[in-house]
Amino acid sequence: MPQGRASDLSYGSEHGSGQHEPPEPRGNVAVQGPRTEDTHATAPPTTTSRVTAGDASAASTRSRAVRSMARRVGWGLGDQAVSSMTNFVVGVYVARSLDATAFGVFSLVWVTYGVLLNVSRGLGTDPLTVRHSGDPTPEWREAVGQSSGTALVLGAAGGLVGIAVGALLGGSLGHAFIAMGVVLPALLLQDSWRFAFFAVGRGQYAFVNDVVWACALVPSMVWATHHGTVSGFVLAWGGSSAVAAALGALQVRIMPRPLAVRTWVRRHRDLGSRYLIENVSMSGASQLRAYGLGAIAGLAAVGTVRGGELLVGPFLAVLMGLSLVSVPEAARILRRAPHRLPQFCAVLGGGQAAAALLWGCVLLLLLPASVGHYFLGDVWESASHLIVPITASVMFASFITGAAAGLRALGAARRSLRAQLVAAVCYLGGGLAGAALGGAYGSAWGTAIAQVAGAVMAWWQLRLGMRDHLAQLDRATPTEPLPVTPDADLTTPIPVVDGHAHRGHTADIHRLLDDPAAALPRTTPPAPSPRGADASRRHVVPARSGADADVPAGASERRDT
Repeated sequence: MPQGRASDLSYGSEHGSGQHEPPEPRGNVAVQGPRTEDTHATAPPTTTSRVTAGDASAASTRSRAVRSMARRVGWGLGDQAVSSMTNFVVGVYVARSLDATAFGVFSLVWVTYGVLLNVSRGLGTDPLTVRHSGDPTPEWREAVGQSSGTALVLGAAGGLVGIAVGALLGGSLGHAFIAMGVVLPALLLQDSWRFAFFAVGRGQYAFVNDVVWACALVPSMVWATHHGTVSGFVLAWGGSSAVAAALGALQVRIMPRPLAVRTWVRRHRDLGSRYLIENVSMSGASQLRAYGLGAIAGLAAVGTVRGGELLVGPFLAVLMGLSLVSVPEAARILRRAPHRLPQFCAVLGGGQAAAALLWGCVLLLLLPASVGHYFLGDVWESASHLIVPITASVMFASFITGAAAGLRALGAARRSLRAQLVAAVCYLGGGLAGAALGGAYGSAWGTAIAQVAGAVMAWWQLRLGMRDHLAQLDRATPTEPLPVTPDADLTTPIPVVDGHAHRGHTADIHRLLDDPAAALPRTTPPAPSPRGADASRRHVVPARSGADADVPAGASERRDT
């Protein structure tokens, strides 16, 4: 907010001189008391117009910030809508083209890809969004080259493992894993470009990239239909991502740097290692739950759960779209107003939960059975019974993602990891226990109950992380003048520290007045000015160089606020 000169804010004047003696300077702090004014002095200009102009400027700044954030969030939602709807259409198309058992095989490949994707994000793109969100600086370009190179190397390594495992398994499942290994590098590289775009607020680039991928899927899926196998659909889905991955390199004009993987991982090992465990713990729990459900209730049960998840796919577009921009936005809020971070996380999680509830009601009350049969085929009959537990699970998971955004913005990787591990253990245990008790239906309710425990743990860790962060800020020695804030008491004398008039919070003012020696280094107080009666109308302000500055009380000095 633009600030006026110091003399623009007066505290009242007393006619005559000597009615109020200014307090003596204490240590490095000189207190500017009420001023005495000559009866014939010209009255200082009113502050009403200046304060009004400042308020209008601040409101305009806040409005621009809100519009800018809304634009970034809008592109995030739009991009994830394209991505999630593409995945939804692919899942529906495969479910209609294959039987329940073959669709279960496709689902196992899908969750395995999810685990490897989270490995890439934990080591590559998550540190990028935490530490390089902002403007497209040269440091950001270097970081994007290294993080995308990390994704490419991880995709190649995971692909080789998938091919080896598929060769050992054989059959349709083995062939599907081999196909996944072939297309995995392109899939992970395309995902890394999306996060690079959102880190600098260029969500429109990610939107265009995902639209191109969706267009490339059309001929690929037509080819897979003629092929008629699970491996054919995996190749069509993943192979089309290579087009989007190549386009991403052209958009950002940065080539991946695979040889810089060791440098990137070593530089961000404090975050990457914990984010890796955090990401893999949840996706790994989901994969183990799918494997356990298949072993307990059969592959058809895995396809049923996957079909139920497809029903909430359009809402997951909102959930995932917000997650793309939530960490960069939370990091911006933390830098500007740390105390508002929990509010942002609560609004984020609560809004997602409300949207999940609304979508579940639409599915339960308004979706005709004929439409469900059209989209899911034979899977619809069993998947429709999972709408309520899966909706509840997504609602509670929304609160977990809200708290997780705050923890990542704080850089509290240890607390974030602790919360995610607890959520993953509960998710796996609840899913398997429910599967043993009630098959696919019991597994869905088991995971929903487990998400409640995960949400409680995540918000508890966010509360502790905020406490640590605010305590660290309180322990820091103030080196800059405090900004003007509305709660400043205009009747309180203004402490002047190192030549700067501090107009901060009332609590900060009283802390400086009550115990200046503890707040700032103590220096030798300046000698009083031998000016007789006129000295009562003056106050001493230590200059930044250490020399005493004798300033008349009625003069207008410049205050840096």
